[in-house]
Amino acid sequence: MKIFLAQQNYHIGNFESNAKKIIDAITSAKAQGGDLIVFSELSVCGYAPRDFLEFDDFINKSYAAIDIIKEHADTIAVLIGAPDRNPIKEGKDLFNAAYLLHEKEIKSVVHKTCLPNYDVFDEYRYFEPAYDWHIIPFKGKRLAVTICEDIWNLGDNPLYRICPMDELMKQQPDVMINLSASPFDYTHDEDRKATIKANVTKYKLPLFYCNAVGSQTEIVFDGASLVFDKDANLCGSMPMFEEALQGFNLNDDGSIDAAVIEPASRVPDKELEPLGLDENLNIKQVHDAIVIGINDYFAKMGFSKAILGSSGGIDSAVTLALACTALGNNNVRAVLMPSQFSTSHSVNDAEQLSLNLKNPYDIIPIENIYKSFLEELKPVFKELPFSIAEENIQSRSRGNLLMAIANKFGYILLNTSNKSELATGYGTLYGDMAGGLGVLGDCYKLQVYALAKYINRNKEIIPANIITKPPSAELRSGQKDSDSLPDYEILDKILYQYIERRQGPNEIKAKGFDAALVDRVLKMVNINEYKRNQFCPIIRISPKAFGVGRRIPIVGRYLS
Repeated sequence: MKIFLAQQNYHIGNFESNAKKIIDAITSAKAQGGDLIVFSELSVCGYAPRDFLEFDDFINKSYAAIDIIKEHADTIAVLIGAPDRNPIKEGKDLFNAAYLLHEKEIKSVVHKTCLPNYDVFDEYRYFEPAYDWHIIPFKGKRLAVTICEDIWNLGDNPLYRICPMDELMKQQPDVMINLSASPFDYTHDEDRKATIKANVTKYKLPLFYCNAVGSQTEIVFDGASLVFDKDANLCGSMPMFEEALQGFNLNDDGSIDAAVIEPASRVPDKELEPLGLDENLNIKQVHDAIVIGINDYFAKMGFSKAILGSSGGIDSAVTLALACTALGNNNVRAVLMPSQFSTSHSVNDAEQLSLNLKNPYDIIPIENIYKSFLEELKPVFKELPFSIAEENIQSRSRGNLLMAIANKFGYILLNTSNKSELATGYGTLYGDMAGGLGVLGDCYKLQVYALAKYINRNKEIIPANIITKPPSAELRSGQKDSDSLPDYEILDKILYQYIERRQGPNEIKAKGFDAALVDRVLKMVNINEYKRNQFCPIIRISPKAFGVGRRIPIVGRYLS
């Protein structure tokens, strides 16, 4: 049996575009002699549709798209993902389903059993778990079809009471097929292989795994679809961060007609234990994830041009370079907005960066704007000493200028704040925290430096002085980040333990960090939740990003 995997980038709710992609892939697979083609989870409507699922019209359009697609499932069978209405009154109104289409008919529908309800997932809000489990007979093979999380319920501490593959094994299947929408994070690539290998090892069956690719607002899907033979050898590995269509011949004995990419002995046996901040980072994957995150956000929103404030600092420099890669140099406008506190080298560095990237830029000094604010505020401020109020006026003046240009010319403002700053509240609401998309909001400061070095891997794009000079907001004379924050080498490691690893203060202190510093850092994180709650969407590259995947009360008193 020749099975094709179609790794595609869908647009949520764009049924016409999604159906066309699916039909084009079906046509190509048929031309290459395919017997079966597999698409990813909720491929018809795009993942994750969230509250769109509450609209009958949305579900009706999904069914209508399936009717169109099934006309092309004539000589080839097609496995697609889409919502399915629940006819039983009790429970949720929908199932997360996989449809087998063949001979222009819906031959079988499989419902997802394990509905993730953690981190960025919220499936139990909308879907009912499967009531029954059945294999799908097709061309002499018995297909065990599962959907994404259904194959992750293995190990010593299963999250769900039912493991669907255990139920399906009672019907003696020949092959496992999984339709997935598994988001990227920089720890996930090897874990995913380990999970699939664990299924193959347990059930002694080959497994075809089709994952979505592309970005949906903050969540990035990396593709990397996989094929394992019955002996747990990796025989198929599709590219990361790009669409692909690939066929594989499944033999009657469970072997795959393909060269072994990684023998079973080299594939990890279990999910890897989280390591330290640096050890977990695959910088190329992070770079590529952010680039596709920017590109898809703009393409799917119907925008093409971006703007950002270029300060001569590391964060804006990396953001600018990533945006130019994603959108094209001519489509990214940098605005340099020096004040009387800005150093000459910051302006020169920012200008040189744009010359290296060949992107358009403007220089708009803000000193006169800043002074006019102070003059008008003088009767209110009286003779009170310079403070954070005056610092924030500068930041908000820059935000106003950027938004004015964005509104005038139809740009989207890219935010340049990093995760270390967002965690500790080191940013100005409606100033440097303004923007439509947070490019680096899930990258700690140390990771931003790693990205800068990766961007410069072949030639100097980001000027060396931007990378080597001490970071500073330059909102007062001689200011450095270290005046307000611990050294990033220490700060980022504490933040990583608290945010990604969910370690408490005592556990973090036991790792050798100064007790008073740990208490101070955790307090900064928790008292600044109100700022993050007003922040723009952040491209997610870590296992625990700020935004939809981390839900913390604003008015809580824990560690604050």
